[in-house]
Amino acid sequence: MENNNLFLAFDFGAESSKSVCGSLDKDKLILHELYRFKTGMLFLNGHYYWNIYRFYEEIINALTICTRKENLQPSSIAVDTWGVDFGFLAEDDTILRIPYAYRDPQVIEAMPDFHQIIDPEDIYALTGISMQPFNSLYHLHALRKNQDLVLKSARRLMFLPDLLNFLLGGVKKTEFSFATTSQLFNPFKYRWEEKLLEEVGLDLSFMNEIIPPGTVLSGLKQDICQQAGIRKANLTAVCSHDTGSAIVAVPAEGEDWAYISSGTWSLMGMELDSPLVNAQARKGNFSNEGGAGGRYRFLKNIMGLWLLQQCRKNWSDSGREYSYTELIEKAEASGSFKVLIDPDHQSFYNPPDMLSAIDEFCIQTSQKKPVSPGEYARTIMESLALKYRHVLDELIEITGRKVSTIHIIGGGSRNKLLCQFTANATGKKIIAGPAEGTAAGNIMMQAIALGKTGSLDEARKIIRNSFPAGHYIPRDTKYWEQAYSKFLDLTGSHFRTDT
Repeated sequence: MENNNLFLAFDFGAESSKSVCGSLDKDKLILHELYRFKTGMLFLNGHYYWNIYRFYEEIINALTICTRKENLQPSSIAVDTWGVDFGFLAEDDTILRIPYAYRDPQVIEAMPDFHQIIDPEDIYALTGISMQPFNSLYHLHALRKNQDLVLKSARRLMFLPDLLNFLLGGVKKTEFSFATTSQLFNPFKYRWEEKLLEEVGLDLSFMNEIIPPGTVLSGLKQDICQQAGIRKANLTAVCSHDTGSAIVAVPAEGEDWAYISSGTWSLMGMELDSPLVNAQARKGNFSNEGGAGGRYRFLKNIMGLWLLQQCRKNWSDSGREYSYTELIEKAEASGSFKVLIDPDHQSFYNPPDMLSAIDEFCIQTSQKKPVSPGEYARTIMESLALKYRHVLDELIEITGRKVSTIHIIGGGSRNKLLCQFTANATGKKIIAGPAEGTAAGNIMMQAIALGKTGSLDEARKIIRNSFPAGHYIPRDTKYWEQAYSKFLDLTGSHFRTDT
């Protein structure tokens, strides 16, 4: 069935990925999940990688399901992924080794080492991006310091969505929202920052042209169309950084709102017309990441549901399988504020055993360890909600803007307990959904690119018309204020990593 209003989003997440079909019907967006698969890092010889070729195969699988099983012919497809990760092309356009993952151990020491070369204040002034060990800048520094042989043959740096778009359409472009995550982009000059490239052994010849989201890149390669049974389809650049796509789907009106894109990471911030780079923003370690319509996402990275995902993996490895629904129910039945942690503590970044890492944090902070899956889950969710409160306070102070509502989008918006905890901790009204915000934002940017809808504001109106929202009002705020005071004491200078 051919439909000029039919779009296909490929949304890659660190834990799982999916292909979602979307169609516009007057003023509504209708989503249909076609295919889902585990993403997962590949651990090999002491390093973590992303298997880019398997990702490509899964895209072909999804396209084939779309056409041959569902009898659908999309007019456009687009890819989004998590940020920062990259690979290289050789002179003959061969992909040089599968890309390292951002949690690879070689990045851990690269950031402080690079700061001996260029002061972090200068880096922030050039890029407006927070100091995070996983940023592309520091991973490139690690490769150069380790004399990685791939650099000898590399001729073009390609970020993860760039590689997939290259395999699908033969194009070499980098989309704006993803470029900003690298800490190699200067938002004031709107171009790659040559000073930083030089320090990691690159120059502008390695870098792609930067294009805005909502750009048609090319047609899908003919051999892929034949293999998958597609007559023809556009390959479109959306906000290829998944958080950028998710923020497109925030069903907000006005300006008195903040957002949390809740998944493996929690990205909490505001939408601004221009970058906000000053001493307060740098001290708070806030990023200015690109968004749709030339806007900027002024935000902070928070470790997010990664902690619960890894605890669940640890239980599974020991033969105890818990669904997220079961863990939320067990958390709700557990006592409140027994244990608090700093979700952003470095020990939680990629430990071999998350349960042991939480236990060790408790020992260091003179707290009793959780004793059940419910207590671990509640500890994580209460601590995340209190961290959101802390970041909200910083956002309001730095921007001077009022916030009456927080929009939670992404998979975490399905977690009713965490949404309620967030309302309690922040004292703000929470609007939750859409859960498939990234796919919805991806599809709406395709619609903008193909002229099916006119603007970001119009796209958000369609989102409001299309998905039911959960509403949460603050409760028990007195007890949460007491817990917040304890949280601030607990996450003091000895345990803060966002400096």
